[in-house]
Amino acid sequence: MAESAEKSSLIDCNLLVAKTLARAGVDHMFGVVGIPVTSLANRSVALGIRFIAFHNEQSAGYAASAYGYLTGRPGILLTVSGPGCVHGLAGLSNAAANAWPMVMISGSCDQNDLGRGDFQELDQIAAVKPFVKFSVKAKHINEIPNSVFSVLDQAGSGRPGGCYLDIPSDVLHQTVTESEAIKLLDDAERNRITESVTNIPNDKIAKAISLIRKAERPLIVFGKGAALARAENEIKDLIEKTGIPFLPTPMGKGLLPDSHELAATAARSLAIGKCDVAVVVGARLNWLLHFGEPPKWSKDVKFILIDVDEAEIELRKPELGLVGDAKRIVKVLNKEIKDDPFCFGRSHPWIEAITNKVKENVSRMEGQLGKVVVPFNFLTPMKIIRDAIIGLGSPAPILVSEGANTMDVGRSVLVQMEPRTRLDAGTWGTMGVGLGYCIAAAVASPDRLVVAVEGDSGFGFSAMEVETLVRYQLPVVVIVFNNGGVYGGDRRNPEDITGPYKDDPAPTSFVPGAAYHLLIEAFGGKGYLVGTPDELKSALTESFSSRKPAVINVTIDPYAGAESGRMQHKN
Repeated sequence: MAESAEKSSLIDCNLLVAKTLARAGVDHMFGVVGIPVTSLANRSVALGIRFIAFHNEQSAGYAASAYGYLTGRPGILLTVSGPGCVHGLAGLSNAAANAWPMVMISGSCDQNDLGRGDFQELDQIAAVKPFVKFSVKAKHINEIPNSVFSVLDQAGSGRPGGCYLDIPSDVLHQTVTESEAIKLLDDAERNRITESVTNIPNDKIAKAISLIRKAERPLIVFGKGAALARAENEIKDLIEKTGIPFLPTPMGKGLLPDSHELAATAARSLAIGKCDVAVVVGARLNWLLHFGEPPKWSKDVKFILIDVDEAEIELRKPELGLVGDAKRIVKVLNKEIKDDPFCFGRSHPWIEAITNKVKENVSRMEGQLGKVVVPFNFLTPMKIIRDAIIGLGSPAPILVSEGANTMDVGRSVLVQMEPRTRLDAGTWGTMGVGLGYCIAAAVASPDRLVVAVEGDSGFGFSAMEVETLVRYQLPVVVIVFNNGGVYGGDRRNPEDITGPYKDDPAPTSFVPGAAYHLLIEAFGGKGYLVGTPDELKSALTESFSSRKPAVINVTIDPYAGAESGRMQHKN
């Protein structure tokens, strides 16, 4: 009887992994099940971790990366071995490029059969190496709790990013007693490393405030790093106390409302071209900010970079670098400014110049938006979508945007009023993130509607995941700008249409009039086909109100956009 009781108290590795994740506070997991991780998913669900099952690890990986950004906690991706791990690299690399916390857990082949051509055999530690901060293979069940806690802690420490845990199939079948499992968990939890807080030297804080105070044309730039740090209240305090105009990066939009009187987005060229001191919070001086170099920026501009990663500051060589958490550093700046306050008033020449340019450009854009064009260009439906979203009030929907023209136009027209309500192609310019991001947003923020505004090319990468929307009944409305292909179908010059395959469709062309709205209807969702303002308004009203999975297929003039969107110089 004693031997029987001992056997009944054995738990396998799948359950131990699930218990460790649950103890760490993990409550969602994304992935595709199969050999050898199906039991791991089932055990996780039984312990209260919601598993969102996808059709493709790529989309699941994008979901995990976005979930990490939206929640501030590592998003978890579960994959099978070999090809599943390779597909998951899309999510890991996206997390690395965007500096979002994420963990990929993959099964792998039996350790005894490694090198013999085992089922889905791959050196997965080597495969993930270019895309992760940290990786570990658990070679025995006793290593599981430490390994799980390590990848979770590493993913969120310093500059966040992707981490990887490899669990061979033979380890997944190993067992320990319940008492051994409890001891392993308790010991591993005690050994978790708490990230130390680095004190910012007082002289650097004083120098930063001196640079800002003496500036004639200061600018505050903030990005998704500030959003991840939940620094919106501190940044708002800094901007409103000093009266300095601000410029968000695309996913920084919403930390302060786009409608704020000091928002310089509509005067971007003037703001970055003429500022003499730029305080950059949680944003990298990469291609999105023209590397901080002329001719877009003044050759004399002085940068104050606030970044969690010292290596980033060393790379950019700013006038001053402040290393640490954006929320904490800006809070310290605010405290010091409060003791000796200053403010650029509305009548200051710099503030007046920004304000006047914003009014001028907004007026010009509204004039363009006021023209109703049918067949639709990009502006007419985008304005209708903007007004419908604004009409929802708070909590504002989370907007997901991808595509060339669709994303570019949407960035100028659609407004963000609340933090972390915009997800787009990001630092890496990744296409195919759309449906994964939608699903992540819906489960991370269940009180918010999710609205995706997608080009038909971007939508096509992950379109099958509309079934996932329906299966979980997620409040997601996907709006597809259907212009018949990449950039809008066949844009070749006549002299380019030659050769033995000249009668084939152009490399940029899709089937004209593709019925994307019918795809979701095949699974029980709601589809709409629209081509006029009234049809679009009606579809938006109905779908926003129902908060059920829907696809709105918007017919766009195939010649309305530009090839490569706003990046023609790269193509």
